[in-house]
Amino acid sequence: MSKKIMSLLIIVVLIASFGLAGCSKEGASTAKVLKVGTDAGFAPFEFQDEKSKEYVGFDMDLIKALGKQMGYEVQIQNMNFDGLIPGLEVNSIDAVASGMTITEARKQKVNFTKPYYQAGLTIVVKNDNNAIKNFKDLEGKKIAVQIGTTGAAEAKKIKDAQVREFNNAPEAFMELKAGGVDAVVNDKPVNEYYIAQSGSKDAKAVGEPLQAEEYGIAVAKKNTELAGKLDKALDELKKNGEYEKIYVKWFGKKPGI
Repeated sequence: MSKKIMSLLIIVVLIASFGLAGCSKEGASTAKVLKVGTDAGFAPFEFQDEKSKEYVGFDMDLIKALGKQMGYEVQIQNMNFDGLIPGLEVNSIDAVASGMTITEARKQKVNFTKPYYQAGLTIVVKNDNNAIKNFKDLEGKKIAVQIGTTGAAEAKKIKDAQVREFNNAPEAFMELKAGGVDAVVNDKPVNEYYIAQSGSKDAKAVGEPLQAEEYGIAVAKKNTELAGKLDKALDELKKNGEYEKIYVKWFGKKPGI
């Protein structure tokens, strides 16, 4: 083979290589990824499966379905609850799907989608505790809450209560079981799930829900476009029955909203 032919072959190979590299780069740049922050200690909304180690739950199924509807690949990042909104503010995540209650204070910092779940705060006590029957009875008591939640905010309003904040709901329930606190204040579905999983042996729910709360998916304050896309996708999932399917899977009944 002559040097001239060899040189031409080398040039052809180089051109082909650059062409393939260009295609690869272009393909990577067009891939749409949605980075979603969650605190995976809030069953049945988000928690880590013991066997698969994957993040599962109502929120996880919903955000993945929303991402699929929008044409995004969803990547889940597990974070402490009180770090989720700061994560949006510094753009380390694009959205929060973590049983986050829509409040006026939070709306000053982030954009929320339309509500996708309605909840409320309830009390969990040990089975042998007959002294606490409602929120009034929590005055002067030791209360476990999850840091950064509406449950924590409401518990701090209770007269003379000693509020202990934990990174996640399981830690709060463990403290109750150990006798370190008199009660746990958290969202009703989370409390119900804990009692169901423990077989009602360790704890019970008491009193009526303190207030109605609505969960929303949070995005950065300036990211109105993403909030709009998520709202549209949520409407589509409700129309095509996918939302109801996910709801029934985790709560055993059809959604009320």
